Amino acid sequence: MQEFPITRAASLKPKPDPKTLVFGRSFSDHMFVMNYDTEKGWHNGRIVPYGPFELDPSAMVLHYAQEVFEGMKAYRTPDGGVQLFRPMENALRLQSSCERLCIPAIDPQTVVDAITQLVKVEADWVPSEPDTSLYIRPFVIATDPALGVHASHTYIFAVICCPVGAYYKEGINPVRIYVEDEDVRAVRGGTGYTKCGGNYAASIRAGERAEEKGYAQVLWLDGVERKYIEEVGSMNVMFQVDGTVITPKLTGSVLPGITRKSCIELIKSWGIPVEERLITAQELFDAAEAGKLDEAWGTGTAAVVSPIGEMGWEGKHITVSGGKIGTLTQKLYDTLTGIQWGKIPDEHGWTVRVC
Repeated sequence: MQEFPITRAASLKPKPDPKTLVFGRSFSDHMFVMNYDTEKGWHNGRIVPYGPFELDPSAMVLHYAQEVFEGMKAYRTPDGGVQLFRPMENALRLQSSCERLCIPAIDPQTVVDAITQLVKVEADWVPSEPDTSLYIRPFVIATDPALGVHASHTYIFAVICCPVGAYYKEGINPVRIYVEDEDVRAVRGGTGYTKCGGNYAASIRAGERAEEKGYAQVLWLDGVERKYIEEVGSMNVMFQVDGTVITPKLTGSVLPGITRKSCIELIKSWGIPVEERLITAQELFDAAEAGKLDEAWGTGTAAVVSPIGEMGWEGKHITVSGGKIGTLTQKLYDTLTGIQWGKIPDEHGWTVRVC
């Protein structure tokens, strides 16, 4: 593992109550920072006290949104250790996002080493209450103090951490989702397959409209024909139709989720057929009316698996799995969280021990 210099914080913050953690509000004592310029490349990787960056008001990230990020977690195991879940997958996806946003690539192993060493320094911040974890946010921002639409010549790569509580405060309950038929999140050839802020900013208006209608999430359609299912909220989505699991294929406008990939691998290992293909909203509603839509769920780092209990589209409403979490959805949730928190054996080699 690559070793980075560490500057310890002069004083440590009081840690929040693990029973009342709020996502993204409390940050740990240290962060990882590395710089880039065209002469030196990526250099000066270091762990330093958590604190603000000094940015010029003309910094390119503020005007042209040249930035990318990742999201992952560190988990406290029953024996008191700390482990990561498939960190190299996050590093490889970060590299892919950088390429699309014209940001100089960061060696994936360097990314994993930086995250691993930071989490080791911040091990005391990994909570041990049931279903809690340490959320990890690696990101890259363009810092050239210049106006003009072109790639920056300088960047900051940083990693910050925050302890987070259980995603479901009252258990894993099915959510209501609304098929969005007005706004578009992404199109093929765009940045839909990357993790960049623009994708999420583009989703806010539809999310607020859905919330006003009593729905928890938006189910996005493709941006061209406006009929093919793509993602649900900020998660990938899966459906079990007549015994077969189907999920939108990765066409360039869908994020290649790591939880999505893990679910597919698990489902196949259980002998259940899986299809990655184009799926229309009409097909899903027809399947529901025929009694063949067995289950539906979203997949992502934050929630792991989020069951879907009801779907609305063009004035029609369908109930999935009787409005309850389905058997396969529950099995996926139990298996993935069991592996992540070290409660069941990792037979796939997905976890990386930090300490």
